[in-house]
Amino acid sequence: MRAAFIHGPYDIRLGELAERPAPGQILVEVAAVGICGSDLHYFKEGGIGAAAQIREPFVPGHEIAARLLEPLPEKGLAAGTLVAIDPARPCRRCEWCHRGHPNLCPHVVFTGAPPHHGAMAERLLTTPEQVVALPPGFTAEQVAMLEPLGVCIHALDLARPQYWESVAVLGCGPIGLGILDLCRLAGVAELYAIDPVAHRRAAAPRFGARAVADRPGAIADWTGGRGVDLVIEATNAPDGFQHAAEAVRIGGRVVLVGIPDGDSYRLEAALARRKGLTVRFSRRMGEVYPRAIRLAAEARVDLEGLITHRIGLDGIPDAFALLAGCQDGVIKVMVRP
Repeated sequence: MRAAFIHGPYDIRLGELAERPAPGQILVEVAAVGICGSDLHYFKEGGIGAAAQIREPFVPGHEIAARLLEPLPEKGLAAGTLVAIDPARPCRRCEWCHRGHPNLCPHVVFTGAPPHHGAMAERLLTTPEQVVALPPGFTAEQVAMLEPLGVCIHALDLARPQYWESVAVLGCGPIGLGILDLCRLAGVAELYAIDPVAHRRAAAPRFGARAVADRPGAIADWTGGRGVDLVIEATNAPDGFQHAAEAVRIGGRVVLVGIPDGDSYRLEAALARRKGLTVRFSRRMGEVYPRAIRLAAEARVDLEGLITHRIGLDGIPDAFALLAGCQDGVIKVMVRP
């Protein structure tokens, strides 16, 4: 079957991927797959940290909508049914899984992270455990967007925004905009957004931002030098942690969601220490698909409003280059194989 392979930094090409199901695996047809910021890190840097390096041609893609090619009677699903695929398969046996943190499982098998091929292909090998049933009425694009919505929900679970708090979101990519949308639903009255890219800033008010700027220093201007109660950082900038520490008030909270280019942050330690900050790192998501499905089913969030570009498999190389350069008003690219 046809698939898009990342061979190394800035090298993505279409090729053929063999379909060889292992015991316990099923084959599904990919209906839609989104290009995520982490996919972009694999494209630009050839990996994310030491544990997720591309050592041979690799198919990315973990924001997945699929159709069953055969019935799944144990879940009451017929062939042809549209489903979501949870890319993560934690071990369910380790201490961290038992503590209720399957998103932190060190033994996880993650679809779309090296060496496990993802869904930028015509079909995908997965397991029945990873198939997520849906109520009727979903489009394939909405289903693919459930995974990034889940990342946003997990970030909000860590952040715990409260009524009438002031909140700043740094980064207005799909995750940052999704977090803005959820903060709006949570009753945040003073909601600010920062992004250096003009078309991303232009999108932020639609998702609830009260004020938007291209520089983190604007937050001090808006708050009279106090800073906001909570900063949620969703950028790819090594300076993102530093900007969050500068923007938050004394005794405030910071949640880091973004993955920095180069796998490192710059931080002035004295600033964070003297402010006595509470800092949380957000790692993907836990068991949040049911909440993501309900939010989407009740149209509480605007998932399809994040999608700016729609392509087929042949358009993937150009789409990655477009995303890497933040060109043509791109926010989210959806692939329809």
